[in-house]
Amino acid sequence: MNLPVMAPGLDRALVLEWSRRIEAGPFCHIAAGERINFPNPEILVTLSAAAAVTARVGILLNVLVLPMHSTPLAAKQLASLDVLSSGRLTVGVGAGARDDDYAAAGASRPAKPLTRLAEQVAELRRVWAGEIVVPGAERPIEPFPVQAGGPPVLAGSLSPASIRRAAAWADGICGFSFGPSIDEIDRSFELARAAWREADRERAPRLVTNCWFALGALPPLPRSGGREGARAHRDHRIAGRPRGGREARRRLRRGRAQPRSDHHGSGRGPARGGRDRRPRLLAITAHGM
Repeated sequence: MNLPVMAPGLDRALVLEWSRRIEAGPFCHIAAGERINFPNPEILVTLSAAAAVTARVGILLNVLVLPMHSTPLAAKQLASLDVLSSGRLTVGVGAGARDDDYAAAGASRPAKPLTRLAEQVAELRRVWAGEIVVPGAERPIEPFPVQAGGPPVLAGSLSPASIRRAAAWADGICGFSFGPSIDEIDRSFELARAAWREADRERAPRLVTNCWFALGALPPLPRSGGREGARAHRDHRIAGRPRGGREARRRLRRGRAQPRSDHHGSGRGPARGGRDRRPRLLAITAHGM
């Protein structure tokens, strides 16, 4: 379960409440993704807070844009988070595609991002194994991870080519389905299984996928404008502001979507006019990563 890091207004109380409820619920991981020029909190700081108030649930970076970071420093930060979580960390990594985030990090997007990503993951594992990777350093970079060999590393791969290349260095894939579409997910999973077999990997890939959803009551919508209103609501809440300028604002007016409506599934009962707007599951077809 992803923390609501893409929703504006996230604070300490909400991060800790979500973390504790995810821990208590049927979920297997607390997750968060990385953006810089966006309202979300920093990924490693946020997941460290989540790790500190939980003990059972896994901690998943979904995903860290590794080429934006110094590899030795990232290795130390990730090992520290593995220690703080008592070995519950799984690291999803990706190359990213946002030049403004690279600029904010003081980095340049590599000419061959997938090649660079594979090189960095290899270096992470050397650091975690205790190898001195900094010339002239007297000691290795510590702490060492709790998990032998370091936490599992998943490739944030979406395209067939990137999935095949990930078979050479990743422990699995961490994809995304915009629908979500079961057929799309099945195809990417089967492609990963085949790529791992072709690469002669000893273990089958760990297979993770993601989709956006919203829990909670929608505001009252005209019968003809339900989908339009839901789409406008999605555009506002996921992007932090209406997308598409005039067109998005038109949808908001026509669908009477309320950008500040319940995004977190509180289930506050009947909406205006006495109509029962019970919480429902709404597939989100766009993402804010």
